[in-house]
Amino acid sequence: MTTVSIIYFSGSGHATKLAEAVQQGAASVAGVNVNLIPISGDDITKGRYQNDATLVQLDASDAIIFGSPTYMGGPAAQFKAFADATGERWFKSAWRDKLAAGFTVSSSPSGDKFSTLQYFHTLAMQHGMIWIGLGEMPMQPNGVNRLGSFSGATAQAGFDSPELAPNVEDKLTGERLGQRVATFAAKLKA
Repeated sequence: MTTVSIIYFSGSGHATKLAEAVQQGAASVAGVNVNLIPISGDDITKGRYQNDATLVQLDASDAIIFGSPTYMGGPAAQFKAFADATGERWFKSAWRDKLAAGFTVSSSPSGDKFSTLQYFHTLAMQHGMIWIGLGEMPMQPNGVNRLGSFSGATAQAGFDSPELAPNVEDKLTGERLGQRVATFAAKLKA
């Protein structure tokens, strides 16, 4: 069985909705088990991420998809605390050759989301992971990749509630990312 894990932080629920869409896409691939892992404030003590069970779960994954809202041009501090806690995995090359991807959401169409995706990419490269981009042409008639991102899935939430945003098109973009990562992970595992 191929395992794809989605580790993400969500401040107001918008990134959760996008993470669920990514999960739905990954789960649509036969033979793939998907773990949806939210980063909780309870996992952070005195500024340090501490959840060994989650890190062990990620160690056992074939692919890891990173997610966070974009705050002030980068990932949320809670996600960064998690990333900093992966140093021991880096030392052991525990995530070397695992697949990686990322998604983010912010209130404006751009919102410097690319900076967050680049942060995820750099984290993956430091771990020796293999980055999987979105692989979708921009502004498709069905709304897929309407924001024109190639590095990962991006979504816009504005100040709408998580029940309204991200919109259907942005969630479909997230599904496509999840499906693409899961497809490559299953092929690599075979």
